[in-house]
Amino acid sequence: MALKAGSKAPAFSLPNQDERKINLKDYSGQWVVLYFYPKDNTSGCTLEAQEFTKAVRDFEKLGAVILGVSADTTKSHMNFVEKKGLGINLLSDTEKNMLKKYDTWKLKKMAGKEYMGIVRTTYLINPMGKIAEVWDKVKAKGHAKEVLDKLTELKGG
Repeated sequence: MALKAGSKAPAFSLPNQDERKINLKDYSGQWVVLYFYPKDNTSGCTLEAQEFTKAVRDFEKLGAVILGVSADTTKSHMNFVEKKGLGINLLSDTEKNMLKKYDTWKLKKMAGKEYMGIVRTTYLINPMGKIAEVWDKVKAKGHAKEVLDKLTELKGG
């Protein structure tokens, strides 16, 4: 079931890179940028995470928090954060429950091979816990600005 604008965002509770549980309900009343990415320390994922990190203050000024999600372990996330100087929370969904709830765990094709993997997707969740915008099959470069522009527009900025 594909989630779309207007859908209620599925609840989640996952550990971040510091092994601290992060729950959607912790951000009630705030905007949440929830972005799903395939793998720590890969070129596209690094670019996307660095762009979101650079824009953190701009998102915070608009009352938004940024959460990245992949199937990597918390240890992998910690390494990624430290190695790349990231300033965002990365959630670990090794069981892939959240990935499935948010419809980002899908059949992918590369070099003629089919496999299950994470499709780069971003959800913008409004302060009432509803999905305000969905970006699927995201291109990493420039995506943080695209999300920031949409948030600014939705807030009437």
